[in-house]
Amino acid sequence: MDNFVVSARKYRPDKFNSVVGQGHITTTLKNAIKNNHLAQAFLFCGPRGVGKTTCARILAKTINCENIGADMEACGKCNSCLSFKDGNSMNISELDAASNNSVDDIRNLVEQVRYAPQAGKYKIYIIDEVHMLSNQAFNAFLKTLEEPPSYAIFILATTEKHKIIPTILSRCQIFDFNRIVVKDIANHLAHIAKEENIQYEEEALRLIAQKADGALRDALSLFDLIHTFSSDNHISYQTTIDNLHVLDYDYYFRAVDMMMAEDTASLLLLFDEILKKGFDAHNFLVGLMDHLRDLMVCKDAQTISLLEVSEEVAAKYKQQAQEVDLSFLLSALTIVSKCEVEYKGRKNQRVHVEICLSKLANLNAALLLANVESKKKVK
Repeated sequence: MDNFVVSARKYRPDKFNSVVGQGHITTTLKNAIKNNHLAQAFLFCGPRGVGKTTCARILAKTINCENIGADMEACGKCNSCLSFKDGNSMNISELDAASNNSVDDIRNLVEQVRYAPQAGKYKIYIIDEVHMLSNQAFNAFLKTLEEPPSYAIFILATTEKHKIIPTILSRCQIFDFNRIVVKDIANHLAHIAKEENIQYEEEALRLIAQKADGALRDALSLFDLIHTFSSDNHISYQTTIDNLHVLDYDYYFRAVDMMMAEDTASLLLLFDEILKKGFDAHNFLVGLMDHLRDLMVCKDAQTISLLEVSEEVAAKYKQQAQEVDLSFLLSALTIVSKCEVEYKGRKNQRVHVEICLSKLANLNAALLLANVESKKKVK
């Protein structure tokens, strides 16, 4: 039996053009290579799983490529590229600062920098999780980082830029990586599914992308999990919500319909059904707030693009948004938001949410009464 390789490793980008959702970074790096404006030290910072270490490796491989293309991409066939692929490159060193954060570790690195590369133009040092270095280690690194040999390039990566001392920041060219948008993650998952001959439902991939919270690596891990769970090589929406323990959109559509019908009893019974299925009340509140927000953005043609769901689900949002007044949505969002903020401080959290739902079920009547009273005052 062949060894399984997780998607995050198997489909890890090896060229700038294959990096997902970081076009502002890859374009700048390619232009720097093209114009020979490479900095002596780079700092890649941003959330987890967005491509910092991947881009560092691609940059390291590309600037030492012997036959770099006109598009500033590594050829992948020269001795330098092949040795990098096999992990035998003598010109590229990686250091995990989480486990090598002492002064002695940095002194060893500085000692290595003194030796010029035997083959290739540059020696590249990638230091991951650089914020984990001690203050003494940072200080031992300062002089080398400011005035390195012409052949040495440092690429630092971190998820917590605020923990790096200012004297280090001032010596680096800083690149801020963005969280990857849901659409880009879903498209990348669809590409991988096609490569692996996996059948999928578009809404399932979008749900995985939303659950990943902007981290492509997390999305790929969830994708592998759902695929393993699916015995028929098919990733369905139902399988995904069951495995990720996510509430179906349908619950929120039904909840809003009950609010509009002022059916308090049905709304409380729906909440009870959700709790019996093992869902957390706080997560339900957050999901309800997101649903009301999505209905609100559907009220205006200019903001409808902010809706990150499939076309089929978007049609449901548009239909329900037509049946709900904007004043109701704004007031409902205020009520749910207040309930969510106060949730953890309540002793009887279920009753707290039930009071919130009762208010929402009677919100239309309250708004109508307030409108009538307002007109009376005007007269």
